[in-house]
Amino acid sequence: MAKSAARKASNIFVWIILGLLFIALAGFGIGSFTGSSSRVGAVGDIEITANDYARAIQNEIRARIGETGQPVNLAMLRAEGLDEAILQGLVARAALANEARRMGLSVGDVAVADQIRQIPNFQGIDGAFDREAYRFTLQQEGLSVAEFEARVREDTARSLLQAAVVSGLEPPSIYAETIVAFQAETRDFALLSVTEDDLPQGLRAPTQDELATHYETNALAFTRPETRTFSYAWVTPTMIMDDMIIAEDALRALYDDRLEQYLQPERRLVERLVFSDEATAAAARAAIDAGETDFDTLVADRGLTLEDVDMGDVAREDLNAAARDLVFADDAPEIVGPVTSSVGPALFRINAVLEASETTFEEARDDLTSELAAEAARRTIDDIRENADDLLAGGATLEELADETIMTLGEIAFGPGVDDDIAAYDNFRDAALAAQQGDFPELLELSDGGLFALRLDAVTPPVLPPLDEIREDVTASWRASILRDELSARAQVLLSDLVQGATLEELGDITSERLIRRQDLVPGAPSTMVSQVFQLENVGDTVVIPGAEAAYIARLDVINPAARDAADVSVLLELVDATVAQAMAQDVFEAFGQALEADAGIQLNQGVINAVNASFP
Repeated sequence: MAKSAARKASNIFVWIILGLLFIALAGFGIGSFTGSSSRVGAVGDIEITANDYARAIQNEIRARIGETGQPVNLAMLRAEGLDEAILQGLVARAALANEARRMGLSVGDVAVADQIRQIPNFQGIDGAFDREAYRFTLQQEGLSVAEFEARVREDTARSLLQAAVVSGLEPPSIYAETIVAFQAETRDFALLSVTEDDLPQGLRAPTQDELATHYETNALAFTRPETRTFSYAWVTPTMIMDDMIIAEDALRALYDDRLEQYLQPERRLVERLVFSDEATAAAARAAIDAGETDFDTLVADRGLTLEDVDMGDVAREDLNAAARDLVFADDAPEIVGPVTSSVGPALFRINAVLEASETTFEEARDDLTSELAAEAARRTIDDIRENADDLLAGGATLEELADETIMTLGEIAFGPGVDDDIAAYDNFRDAALAAQQGDFPELLELSDGGLFALRLDAVTPPVLPPLDEIREDVTASWRASILRDELSARAQVLLSDLVQGATLEELGDITSERLIRRQDLVPGAPSTMVSQVFQLENVGDTVVIPGAEAAYIARLDVINPAARDAADVSVLLELVDATVAQAMAQDVFEAFGQALEADAGIQLNQGVINAVNASFP
């Protein structure tokens, strides 16, 4: 029985290890590095070969490429310290294998064969074990059958040891209960807001000295960012499409090509349930009429879903004559049939009627004209591209380019927050940020098919304007700063009234917040409000919470313990319990592995490690 339990406990670990092993086998071509005797190192009697290390690196590279879709090489892994992590992982596995061998843990040939037969890489198209595929895969990997089966046996034994170390670990129930009780607790509290209207003397105006001090102290906030002034020439399809002449014949042809779009026949949203014979279909319809069942139940009884029977929107010609006459009858009920459809006796459910619609040529003319004009404008722009390129290559200025082509000259002071006109295009913004004074203009594309070229005329460095120039901005900033302080001070005065015996309700209009959790936010209130309320220890305690537009006095009214029988609390309890158990298992297993490595002794050959690393591009 103990052996059976151990086998069950190890299954998950066996499959994890085998899965990782056969990810490696997917990468045919990592053959023998420099011979099987080349060792990266050893833990006790278990060797770590150069091939093991190379294969592990290759697996990590493939995994990273799969995650990011970007090229990955060993240098990138080493920059993140992953080469050391890979090597430490191999050392840990070797330490477990060494201990399993010392303890005499192993599995028989039958168990090894059973594991190998179930690996998809070794199965044929019929799902059965394919011995030729098995041998071919191992041959490509540079492994003999005996060597691979020895590895499977070793991995399985190692997983048994791992399962034995971590199985049976159960965290004390009080641990998860305490965390959940803390996390799921809610509170009710009352709020009194203190605004500028509550200041007895109002908010005074700043003195000249106060304004000057605020200006100097916050100089960085008032500094205008760098501005780059550009001249540019550009053209977009929208700019010239009104000049395009569109032939009437072209509009008519486009309308005719889309006639099905503009002339929509009557359609109906229909579901169809097909039966094996007419008698079964008739019996089903009779049961619906008698109220014994309904269409949805019939679908479910057949093991189908509504998606399986949904025909979408159908026109008359989509149905055969018999079904068409019923489904498209003027007074058709929700369910019609049974009727012989193109696939057999069926019941139809009509969910909606989509009336016939017609868009005339005149009604569609404006849209058709805009579409053809935009296409013509893009072709016109393509036609000038070569000439514009030649002009710029010949030393033409932007002004000359605008004079000799359909491009328009413009100027812009570009900086943070400027995103209108040509600055609305990402292509322009990227080019503007990269431009240097003295660069020759280059013809570039815009995302809508337009073209542009730019020239950096001037760079205005960041500058702090004189106080008199931005006095209004500085005054507004000072006011916002002093208002927060004044509101907080007024709230503290009101709080002293509470200490003297006044109630929060007597001080003004209050609002109530109920069942607030630790992670909640109160709309419009400072983000720290909830955390500060949860720091209050007793019902009736109060706290002042400063804010930009208002200060708040919060009073704790009710502490609601976590509802142990609530569904969300039960789920949270299970999650915390599982997380704690996993963390305990990880800590125990890590300590066990470190002890094994220390006892067995670790030998590493840095020369071979360097040689393997050097083999990767």
